[in-house]
Order: sequence, then C-alpha cells, then structure tokens
Amino acid sequence: MKYQAPAWLPGGHAQTIWPAFFARSSEAPALQFRRERWLTPDADFIDVDWLDPVLPTSQASTAQSSPKPPLLVLFHGLEGSSQSHSSQAFASVARARGWALALPHFRGCSGELNLAPRAYHSGDFEEIGWILARCKASYGGPMIAAGVSLGGNALLRWAEESGAAAAATVQAVCAICSPVDLAAAGHAIGRGFNRLVYTRMFLRSMVPKALHKLAQHPGLFDGERLRAAKNLYEFDNLFTAPLHGFRSTEDYWQRASAKPHLRDIRIPALVLNAANDPFVPAHCLPTAADAGPHVTLWQPAQGGHVGFPQGRPPGHLFAMPEQVCQWLAQSLP
Repeated sequence: MKYQAPAWLPGGHAQTIWPAFFARSSEAPALQFRRERWLTPDADFIDVDWLDPVLPTSQASTAQSSPKPPLLVLFHGLEGSSQSHSSQAFASVARARGWALALPHFRGCSGELNLAPRAYHSGDFEEIGWILARCKASYGGPMIAAGVSLGGNALLRWAEESGAAAAATVQAVCAICSPVDLAAAGHAIGRGFNRLVYTRMFLRSMVPKALHKLAQHPGLFDGERLRAAKNLYEFDNLFTAPLHGFRSTEDYWQRASAKPHLRDIRIPALVLNAANDPFVPAHCLPTAADAGPHVTLWQPAQGGHVGFPQGRPPGHLFAMPEQVCQWLAQSLP
C-alpha cells in the first residue's frame, strides 16, 4: 500500500482518533442504506444495511440484461455499525465504483439488542459463513468481502476454516487493521494511554449492553464482577469467552486469532496493518513466513488504527478504501 500520513497529523494515536471524529468519510449525496432484518438459525436476528449500486444512465436502461455489478460485503469492527467512519468511507468508494454494498451488523450492534444469550466475537467464523452464504444467495452476482478490525479477523478465520471451498462464495477477502494476534492486541490495549482512552471508550458501550443482556437472561454471568471490569481481558473472561464456548480469555484469544492459520487460506486475501497502530503492535504482525502463497501483506509505516487520513485539514478517509477496493477488484470476473 502506498500511504504517507499528512504532516499535520503525526503519530499513531492522532491518525486513529482524528479520523474517527473529524475527517470526511462520505461524499455527497448522503448515503441512504436500505435495512433488512434476517432471522438467524438460533431464532435471533441480525440487521443488514444495503447500499444499492447507482448505475450511470446509459447502463440503467439495460440493467435487466446486464450482469450484476459486484457486491462488497463489509464487516465492521468492535462496537461498530454502518455509521462508523470506516463503513461510510468504504460505502462511498463502493458507490463511486458502481458496486453494491452490504453491511451486516454483528449481534446487538444495529441499535437494538439481540435476543439470544450471546453477542459476537473476533473468531465467529460460523456467523461470518452464514452471512456470506445468505448474501451470495440473495444477491446472485460476484462477491468480495472486507472486514475492519474485529470483523477482519473473523473474516480471515472463516477463510481459513473454509479453505478451497471459500472460492464458491467470494472472489477475495481483505482484513483492515485486524488484531490477528488477539493476545498481543488485547494486552496492548490494556496498557497506558490505550487503557485510559480506548479501553474506557469500548467498555462504556460494551458493559451496558452486556448488563441488558443479563436482564434478558438472568444468571447468564456475574453482573457485579462485570461492572467492575477494568479492561477487555476481564470483560472477555466474564462475558465474551463463556457466552461463546471458550474456557477463558486466554482460550478465546488463542483459538480466535487468525495469524496462526493464515497459511490455510486458499483464496486471495489481503491483510493490511499500519505499523504504528496503537491497538495492534508491530512486533505481532504476520510475516511472509506466516502468510502463505494466497495472502498479501500490506504494512505501511503509518495510518494508525483504521485511520489513514489524507489531504488538508480536516482530511478525508478515501485513500485506504480506494486502494483496498482496487486490490479486491483484481479478483473479480
């Protein structure tokens, strides 16, 4: 990836925080998503936001007989949604290319609490597989997929578990700023400035949702201990791990991490991580020896965590999605 951060926004923290709040992430006209609610096999639901392709006038008249444009399925990050800055930027780039976009919300992330005694997690490849299969069946055209942070790790885990069979569903996948070594990332976000800023931000959202889940399903976990959780390690130990079949945080982080299984991927896969990402330390990033022949590694020196701002203040966020989409397009028919 060719990326140089603007001089006015130096450092990984600035390149993470500023884009999330101030940089331009969508182009006019405003994005208008169409929401669908899908019932899951376990009697729960997820909400999927669709952005239909905008065809040029010359193509619109022949749209019935023309092949469908590609569909980009985008999986958001921890506590994200279709309104996240990265989601908006990818949606804008997809629309500019004439692609359709589907953004499935992980359970509980669409603005309404899900029903089942579970939420979502970084290694939820079964859920990813079910969503992708349904997108493929309902859309019917060529499909590619990308995931941001947590969503990217889960997407890679699906590709790893699926092996060669993944090619029947998608042409290529990409993980953006994903914590492919969950233990390294989990410990990093629990220290110093990361703990004071990012951990507190995530827990402000995650703890109340978990407590609402406890009200739905009394006795599901120890609410008092969860209220006292000071970091993601403790939260995962009390909530994420036991609700999703893991013995502990260590077991969850080990089994859900994508890095140890990258060589099992059999479709084109791009793994993009900035070396100055505050959440994902550079020392834990995969090397060519980890990756295998189907995986491409992009590890620019700058960019922060899902930031990659560009241009004059306040900056914009289209440079990274444009390069990712260009890479994904190479695998389309």
